[in-house]
Amino acid sequence: MTILAVAALIAVPISVDAPEVWYAEGGILLIWLIVALPRWIRWWFTHYVITNERVIVRRGFIARQGKEIPLEVINDVAFAQTMIERILRSGDLLIESAGEQGQSRFSDIPDPEAVQSMIYRLREARTLNLQGKASAAEQLDLLAKLHREGVLTDEELAEKKQKLLGDI
Repeated sequence: MTILAVAALIAVPISVDAPEVWYAEGGILLIWLIVALPRWIRWWFTHYVITNERVIVRRGFIARQGKEIPLEVINDVAFAQTMIERILRSGDLLIESAGEQGQSRFSDIPDPEAVQSMIYRLREARTLNLQGKASAAEQLDLLAKLHREGVLTDEELAEKKQKLLGDI
């Protein structure tokens, strides 16, 4: 919409006589304010936060509303981008969860593909954490620490690394 408004503001002085230019440009600006400005304000006052426990959304300028989705109840995360959204590096994210509402659509997300990957990584780490299992990287760090402290010999370290990497 903004691109069309700018194009019209440039084209109007070329096609309209001087006194009417101000009215035409004022009308274009007014239409832009009515159509695009509310959407921009809604976007500006929408905040997405992803923690190691949940996805949080807060919306609103005067009246506020929010939603929190625990990572462990997320079943699927899908993203979609139109051609224009790919150019602008934004898109939509659809999170399907085991909650009451099932699906939640979030629009105009910056880099939705990276956000989708981040949610999956955090969800996997959260699931392992809830099961009491450390990630492979955490286990390797622990093995290295035990080796440095002299608890594990070189052979034991190599054996345990091989077993850990074989389980992945």
